[in-house]
Amino acid sequence: MIPAVPSQLLLLALTYALLAFLLLVLCLATRWHWSLKSALVLVVSGFFIFNSQTLRGLSGWPAEDSLPEKFVLLSAVFDEPSPSRDHPGNIFIWVNPMKDNRPLEMPRAFRLPYEKDLHRILGDGIRKAREGNTQMGSSKPIRGPQGLAWLLPAANDKVEIKLSDLPRAQLPDK
Repeated sequence: MIPAVPSQLLLLALTYALLAFLLLVLCLATRWHWSLKSALVLVVSGFFIFNSQTLRGLSGWPAEDSLPEKFVLLSAVFDEPSPSRDHPGNIFIWVNPMKDNRPLEMPRAFRLPYEKDLHRILGDGIRKAREGNTQMGSSKPIRGPQGLAWLLPAANDKVEIKLSDLPRAQLPDK
């Protein structure tokens, strides 16, 4: 899949604007029942919302999904909290999810709420990765007593992350 560049995003936005204009002309020029016209407007509006959420995931924004259970740590950026700006802080983490103990080809970005311990763990992992020890991680969501877990969005869950050195590949004997 080829990543979307700004000119392609602009072309896609113009295409959807043309679709909305054609719907407006259709609604004004026909004698269809008002309920059918309302349904058409709601369907096209729903496509706009779906499109914006889909493009957000494709154009490099952090995933709204929860962190995978097993992953290879690639990088992390720490946006520390600032009480003067009323900013709670974030940690942006880039990982390769693992499936069947093998990393997938496409890395993903995730946003986590800032925690000092998590900053320390990921900082140590990045340092070890720069020294040549690839870091394999595991994540487990931590759900507190703040409400029903199934009502909370996945991106707001706090996670417990553990990092370890990725085992070196064993070469066969000659």
